[in-house]
Parts: sequence; structure tokens; C-alpha cells
Amino acid sequence: MPTQFDFGFLVGLLVGEGHFGGDGRQPHVTLRMHERHQAIFDWLQRTFPGGRVYGPYHHGGRDYLQWMARGAFLRDELAPVLDQFLSPDLDQHSFDRYQLMKARYPQLAAGPGAPALPPDRPRRAASSRAASSRLTSSRAASSQPASRRASQAETTAEITAETAAAKRRPAGDPADFADLFAELREAWPS
Repeated sequence: MPTQFDFGFLVGLLVGEGHFGGDGRQPHVTLRMHERHQAIFDWLQRTFPGGRVYGPYHHGGRDYLQWMARGAFLRDELAPVLDQFLSPDLDQHSFDRYQLMKARYPQLAAGPGAPALPPDRPRRAASSRAASSRLTSSRAASSQPASRRASQAETTAEITAETAAAKRRPAGDPADFADLFAELREAWPS
């Protein structure tokens, strides 16, 4: 069973190098690093065998390995760890990307077999996360220009609204796909 250190190291890797996204049908968390970090990928495979290592890949002068978490492993094991350890205090950008992924993929709601996290660290309550988010926002407000603060507030409001809307809709609702395609049309170059 992974230790507190293992969970912390994994979250640190994902904050620094990870990607929170999906393929339109299912969510996935990806970690891509140069192949010189082979030992990290070996450790990931041993410690979190529900994820999968791919590669090495050699594209355009880049040599890298990739670890992916998706499906039941992501939903039942990794998402609860991220819910517990990833916070705006740790890294606002990664936290926002993770929240956006959860809003886009409502199937990430933990099932009845939520993972056994180390007993010495209880899960945070939603209210404490909201309080820490407000605290982080107020700390950051004094050190950032007004335009950036407004942009971050809009992003946070969008993520919160998307999360609430996703929780109200049943999984697979056509509105999910319409929203996704509308967003892709906006982002995709013509």
C-alpha cells in the first residue's frame, strides 16, 4: 500500500509535470517526462500499478515516457487522493485544471469502493477547502495586478458553475456533449 510519502510525491509530480484532461469520453491524468527519468516511471508502476506506463517514444527529437491514469483506477484510487491533497494553497493552476476535468467528466464521482487512504490523514471537509481557497485568493490579491485577479476570479467562477451544472445533469447527458463540442469549436483553429 502506498505511504504518505508516495501520495505526496505523486501529487508533486502531477503538479509539476502532469496534465489533467480527457479524450472527450473519459478523463485521464497524464505524466510525460524525458526517458532519463525511467526510475520514476518504474517507481510509479510498482507503487500505483493501476496506472500504465507507455513508451519510450521518440518524436521530433524528443525522447519521453508517459504514465496514464484513467478508468476505475483514476475514479476509485487517484481522484480521492487528489481530492485530499491537491488544493489551491498547493498550486492554484493545477487545482483549477483538476476541478475543470472533474466538471467535464462527472463519472469521476467516487464509487462505493473509495480507496483506503492512510489513516493518519483524514479527508478535508469541503468547507475547509472553500475557506483555504478564499484565504489563498485574498493573499494572492495583494500581489497581483487587478486584471490578473479578475481573470482568476472569472476562471474560478466558471469552474464552480461547470461543476455545479455537471452534478445536476445525469452522466452522458447530451448537454455535456454540446458544451464540449462548443468549447472545441471555439478553441480549434479554423
